[in-house]
Amino acid sequence: MCAVTKCSRSDLLCVAMGKFSMEKNTMMRKVINSLSEEYPQLEKLLPHIFENIAFVFTKGDLSEIREAISKNVVAAPAKAGALAPCSVEIPKQNTGLGPEKTSFFQALSIPTKITRGTIEILNDVPLIEKGDKVGASEAALLNMLKIFPFTYGLILRQVYDQGSVYAPDVLDITPSDVLAKFMSGVRNVAAVSIEIGHPTVASVPHSIANGFKKLLAVSVATSYTFKESEKIKEYLADPSKFASAAPAAAPAAAAPKAAAGKAAAKEEAKKEESASEEEDMGFGLFD
Repeated sequence: MCAVTKCSRSDLLCVAMGKFSMEKNTMMRKVINSLSEEYPQLEKLLPHIFENIAFVFTKGDLSEIREAISKNVVAAPAKAGALAPCSVEIPKQNTGLGPEKTSFFQALSIPTKITRGTIEILNDVPLIEKGDKVGASEAALLNMLKIFPFTYGLILRQVYDQGSVYAPDVLDITPSDVLAKFMSGVRNVAAVSIEIGHPTVASVPHSIANGFKKLLAVSVATSYTFKESEKIKEYLADPSKFASAAPAAAPAAAAPKAAAGKAAAKEEAKKEESASEEEDMGFGLFD
């Protein structure tokens, strides 16, 4: 059951797999009060019955119902005295209106010019701010330009399910979000349990892993050996086995360094050879 605001006229409307029902607020309160003895949980709906409220009764998926409700909106003209649900801006354009309508634009300080006998708006003009009352001049101008800036539809206010009333933002929570929160809690429980030394279902796997690490450390430091520590001791006894277990990318990365070392050795050899030739070449000036 979803409590929603009513913005369009209808007594009964099918919405996806639900039924949309709208009555007078007084009548809805009376019905709920008459059922309160048999269903006391319905009293939680009473504080939410105000303004133009309707109920959507459904056994379907609430996310799908909300999506269907949000898509069913209709364009509506601006009415004088109404509160603007959003800001309205008139884009620059050729309005197609005759020069006799210039007074409407002048009253709203909208820059215009006459182009081929019609009024042209020179710049984008912010006309109405969100939350402001729509004036008579603004409403008349928007109607003349055939601009319908507002929409009428349904806004989901509250969700009622099995005696609980909660905000519709809960419908944005996905199973992955729930799983992430649960795993975060499990990690916290495991950390606290390990810190205080109290075993729990969450901490036992970590405790076993930590105990196994300590057993490996004892085995390496002593002559005691068991099946799982034999491989580690084998590596420590023959470090050359680490090279065979190293990634293949390591030799490839070492190749440029080896090439650079060889080039430097050749250059050094050439320098030594040229120096020895200079020493053996000549004779003294007075020989």
